[in-house]
Amino acid sequence: MKNPRALTMMALAVLLGVSAVILASRWLIDQSASGAGRIAVAGTDVSLGHRLTPDAVKLVDWPVESIPQGAFTDPQKLDGRVLRSSILKGEPYTQAKLAPIGTLGGLSAVISEGKRAITVRVNDVIGVAGFALPGNYVDIIVNTKKDGPASAADKGADISKIVLERILVLAVAQEVGRDDTKPRVVNAVTLEVTPEQAENLDLARSVGSLSLALRNQVDPQPAITEGATKLSMLNEKPAAPPKAATVRRMAAALPPGPQKTCIGVINGLGGSQECF
Repeated sequence: MKNPRALTMMALAVLLGVSAVILASRWLIDQSASGAGRIAVAGTDVSLGHRLTPDAVKLVDWPVESIPQGAFTDPQKLDGRVLRSSILKGEPYTQAKLAPIGTLGGLSAVISEGKRAITVRVNDVIGVAGFALPGNYVDIIVNTKKDGPASAADKGADISKIVLERILVLAVAQEVGRDDTKPRVVNAVTLEVTPEQAENLDLARSVGSLSLALRNQVDPQPAITEGATKLSMLNEKPAAPPKAATVRRMAAALPPGPQKTCIGVINGLGGSQECF
């Protein structure tokens, strides 16, 4: 062996290289183990109101520092739970997206506490040509006739008025999915309202015809209106009643009536007056 020192240095370099690779791999394994966790995500697109099954849940690695609050690490805890909002494939399941434990599936799981669901019949015009989809907000307009004390010209006139504002659409027909953005012409729309709003809506549909007005999702401003009538639509003013001075002039302009002749009649102790 001509250069044993060179061979020794090469063997030492190889040994140090292998040791460095082993240490680096262990460090990377430790870092990945400490920096990632496994959470439950959706294995497929799931619509709100659906009951979760094992095939709709899968575990994936997720960075520890960005794990959503309320995420689940045990898929068994999601078995049979009901969604209160739609989830896309790969989206984490969280407690906020689930209905309370024991809730049955369907529309009842979607209704907020203190609210009610009421269905109104619509057509392609009333239903905003099918663009009123679950998750949208609408205003309710009623067209009816005026009632109560009013002038003879105004009483009974047609009026259109917004009676309910920013009402959440829960479902169209019998579908509650919120992911479809294509218009669908249906014959019924289910709305989420308070008990007082449910009473007003039921009265409105019994006294007139209803229409839905689609509104901006993030616009909370109320629409303060007086309602639209035929006179306001045509920008006309109602005829003013005749003034008292005009009535007196009209009475003075009338021709005087025929003159009457009166005579007194004495009958015993009594008397009377007759005109002809």
